[in-house]
Parts: sequence; structure tokens; C-alpha cells
Amino acid sequence: MTTPFHLDAWMNDRRARVDAALAAALPLRSNDDPGQLRESMHYAVMLGGKRMRPLLVVAACEAAGGSCEQALPAACAIEMVHAYSLVHDDLPAMDNDSVRRGKPTVHVAFGHDKAILCGDALLTLAFETLAAGHGRGGRMVEAVVRMAHYAGIEGMVGGQAMDLVAGQDVRDLETLEAVHAKKTGALYAASGAMGALCAGAADDVVAALDRWGMQFGIAFQHADDILDDDQVALRAKAVARVDTLVASCLQLVAEMGAGAEPLRAIARWVHERTHAAAAGEKRD
Repeated sequence: MTTPFHLDAWMNDRRARVDAALAAALPLRSNDDPGQLRESMHYAVMLGGKRMRPLLVVAACEAAGGSCEQALPAACAIEMVHAYSLVHDDLPAMDNDSVRRGKPTVHVAFGHDKAILCGDALLTLAFETLAAGHGRGGRMVEAVVRMAHYAGIEGMVGGQAMDLVAGQDVRDLETLEAVHAKKTGALYAASGAMGALCAGAADDVVAALDRWGMQFGIAFQHADDILDDDQVALRAKAVARVDTLVASCLQLVAEMGAGAEPLRAIARWVHERTHAAAAGEKRD
């Protein structure tokens, strides 16, 4: 008899492991903290959040035959990259946000200068953390290259630049998804590929999970737009695209066996989240 898979239980367990690893990588040292930099880094990362990117690293690694332990350095690294991007995005020169997850943003709590340095330090620590994971096996040099590619101008940073130009009233889905693919999809693509690489997977599996992450990331951003009441003109088309993207995600892992059940459940979750948001049932 097949044991039913419970996504919430899996996510709670893996999230706790990721959080413990992040806390260990970001210790608070009151006697060795130039300008509260360590404190600001810890604050930026440990504010909370869904941890979706590190969870996808773990899920992809498990789908490819690896373990959560093998995936943790990459999971921590991608969350540090994500956190640095939020610290810089919140600055007045970018999105000018003063509150994140119910607490003051880093530049409000620590100052604009410290926020810039905090983001810089998190980005460099991310690569140190990822590279230091080589002792757990896998294809870690390739994982470093993949994260660099998707975090930079070809991915997240390029997407942020596109978003600043495009604004919140994009009129065609192709343009909107080009922004979503870089700004959001890129780190999810990195997460899928890095998880597979941590497991030492073959090239075809790495490519499939890279694609899985990109398509999930675009679907995730469509759901966020609906929840935030953004890009209203493209709402109906976005919902239809999520249906297509999620179906493709499920197809990509259809033959991967029981280890890919977390990826299947996460794909279904974003589908449900999108439709609940479109129906006016706020869910986050």
C-alpha cells in the first residue's frame, strides 16, 4: 500500500533543516561585528518567508536520488542570494519599501549604507557556502556556475533591470513573462538545476529540473501578481498560463518515481494558489 504524501509535513521538516543550516552559517558575534554587518545579514535572512527556493533545491536533489543533507549548502546559498536581492530591492533607489514581512526593512533598521554592504556580503557568502559543500559529493563546480549565471545579468539582476523599465502596466503576456523568467524564474531554475547537481545527476536530469524550476518560477510570479493585484490587464491570460506551466512541470517529473513527489505536490500547490487568488480567496 502506497503511503500518502503530505506536502505540509515535508515542507515543515525540510524548512526547519534549512533554517538551522542558515542560522549556523550566519552566527551573531557581538565581539566581531564591524558596523553591525553580521547582525544585518542575520536579520535579512532570518526574517522568515516561505523558503521556496531552498525547498526546491532539496526537492530536486531528492528527486534526482540525493538527500536533504547533500542539498543544504546549495539551499542556503540560493536563499542568501534571494535575501540579498530583497535587501537591495527595498532601497529607496529601487522599490523604496520600509516594511517586509511585518518588520522594518534592512535599510530602515540599519541604515542605507549598511543595507548595501549587507547585500554585498550575503552574495559573496552565498558562493562561499555553495563551494564549501563540495565535500558532500555531487557536481559542485557546475552548481557554482549555474548559480552565478542565473543570479546575474542573464537572470535575476537582468530581470530587475527589465522590471524597472516595464513597470506595473505591461500589456502583452510575452513581455511580462520575459520579465518573470529572469527576475523570478531564474533563481527557481537555478534551484532545480543545483539540486540535481548536488545529487550528481546526469545532464538530462539536470536540464529537466532546470526547466521545471523556470516554469514553476513563472507560474509562482503570476500567482504573486494576482495576490498583489498587479498586472490586472493580463489576469485571465496569466491564470491560463499557470495551468499550462503546471501541466508541463508535472510532465517533466512524471517518470522520476516516488522521490519526485515533493516536486509534483509543489506544482499542484502553485496551481491551487493561483486559482484561489483569482477567485478572491487570498492565500499565501
